[in-house]
Amino acid sequence: MAIDAKTVAELRERTGAGMMVVKKALEEANGDTDRAIEILKEKGAAKAAKRSGRSTSEGLIYSYIHGNGKLGVMLELQCETDFVALNEQFSELARQLAMHIAASDPQFVDAESVPTEVMDKAKADFAQEAAGKPADVVAKIVDGKIAKWLGEQVLLNQEFVMDEEKTVQQVITDAIAKIGENIRVSRFARFNIEGGMNACEAAPFVPEPEED
Repeated sequence: MAIDAKTVAELRERTGAGMMVVKKALEEANGDTDRAIEILKEKGAAKAAKRSGRSTSEGLIYSYIHGNGKLGVMLELQCETDFVALNEQFSELARQLAMHIAASDPQFVDAESVPTEVMDKAKADFAQEAAGKPADVVAKIVDGKIAKWLGEQVLLNQEFVMDEEKTVQQVITDAIAKIGENIRVSRFARFNIEGGMNACEAAPFVPEPEED
């Protein structure tokens, strides 16, 4: 079916995707805008997954100071090229992530960076809470509580403060799909006059080998 220019323009405004990409999605969805958005998300996620193994040797250090001057965040956000590091979309992502860190106070960047002893203690505590139940039930309870705990403590697992229907990782994945490069939070520090400093670093990143 023919897709009119107005519909293409409106969907571009909503998604930030390119004109031809939007047009193809609308054609595939037979003009259904909501379905076209889902198609764009699916394709974007697939592309982002392919980029997730690429090396990130560029980026920027972004600093955010909360309005009262008593809370601040420094964030290192990495990408693949200096061109993207200077991109407004990339800078805006860094700003939003820094604001999220200020508001949510994560204790770790990613699940892989949680120390083994910390994870083991959390599992033991949750198992103790479920003591007396059958072993398989205890295991399920512990798994559920660990998932919830990671969602509270780990930056990438947290609900994004500006859109609680997404995790921080999903927000970054969306940005990867739009910008076209791998993006990674490598570390951050959160400073609070009342609560001291919390500095976190991601687990070591090992890029996938380049394809021949």
